Amino acid sequence: MKTIAATRNFWLLVAVGGLVTAVGLGAAHQMELHGHVITGMDNSIVWGLPHVFAIFMIVAASGVLNVASIGSVFGQPAYKPRAPLSGLLCLALLAGGLMVLMLDLGRPERVIVAATHYNLKSVFAWNVLLYSGMAAVVVVYLWTMFERRYKAWSRPAGMAVLLWRFVLTTGTGLIFGFLVARQAYQSALLAPLFIVMSFAWGLAVFLVVQAAMYRWNDRRLPPELQHRLARLLGIFIAASLYLVAVYHLTNLYFERQAGFEAFILRDGGVFPLLFWGGYVLLGSVLPMALLLHPRPPGEAAVLAAALLVVAGAFAWLFVFIVGGQAYPLDIFPGHVASSAFGDGQVATYRPTAPEWLLGLGGLGAAFLLTTIGVRVLDFMPQDDLPTARP
Repeated sequence: MKTIAATRNFWLLVAVGGLVTAVGLGAAHQMELHGHVITGMDNSIVWGLPHVFAIFMIVAASGVLNVASIGSVFGQPAYKPRAPLSGLLCLALLAGGLMVLMLDLGRPERVIVAATHYNLKSVFAWNVLLYSGMAAVVVVYLWTMFERRYKAWSRPAGMAVLLWRFVLTTGTGLIFGFLVARQAYQSALLAPLFIVMSFAWGLAVFLVVQAAMYRWNDRRLPPELQHRLARLLGIFIAASLYLVAVYHLTNLYFERQAGFEAFILRDGGVFPLLFWGGYVLLGSVLPMALLLHPRPPGEAAVLAAALLVVAGAFAWLFVFIVGGQAYPLDIFPGHVASSAFGDGQVATYRPTAPEWLLGLGGLGAAFLLTTIGVRVLDFMPQDDLPTARP
């Protein structure tokens, strides 16, 4: 009877994930049919809300592998049973993020051109290789964990994954760091910033998924392991917040960046609100208070902190990506530029329903792949766990 209920619930989850993914694909079709005029994007803001979803999933896909690296590379036995689930989540998040990214850019059928013709001076071309290479090394890594004959290769494969994900997240940060046309970007700090943020975002996603799986199977994490994971997430959050502060303080040091920093941190309307309220307060300070409290946090506190980190990540990415484009370009420093196009004016952006649906469709695809993967292969951490209390 329990098996029948589990099977029914599995197909229900597959149906929900498939429906959300299909709605996202339908939204992408409408954007392809009518053009980006039905979105809030324009010639000033060309990367909108779908890019926020896509970058979050791609960066989190790298960071979620930190759990596997701690177990396989650094030899922490408590993390080794979680390595397979870590690898599955990486592939699912990477697929969902790339789905949104390709469908938002337009002309997705021309992806074959990007995959076969490379301009090696372009950071976008580098990322085509990095994304596909990431998927390949993670598949090999999972193979060494599931196939007993290749267990000896698990640590070398884990080391390759560790190095590759550092390079991949560096490449994602450099997409923005090499953009000289936007004052918000063009900073060498963005590469390490994205790496450290990936640790926090990936671990937060992992904790949310793990909590759902354990609840589904009437299991509980040992308190000492839950405490270790909570402390680790708290440290990652603190490191991310520190580098964000360094990034803004570095910008404030240069006079040419003073206007942009005032816009993001004080005068930009929704952007300061999302930065201070969404990222700093709700996405960083409150989770750290929950996780780093002298008394070990409970299951509900850890889950709430992880969800707040994810929400804070979306707030920060919206400020960084959209706010960075909304601030007017300083084409002629020291002079005022104006034209019918709107030079020197702050761009406005309001995401529309197709953008929301496309972004949620990417999350639905990641959810669908994770659900099927967990069902087909045994990705449940094999700990000697006690059953949940009634």
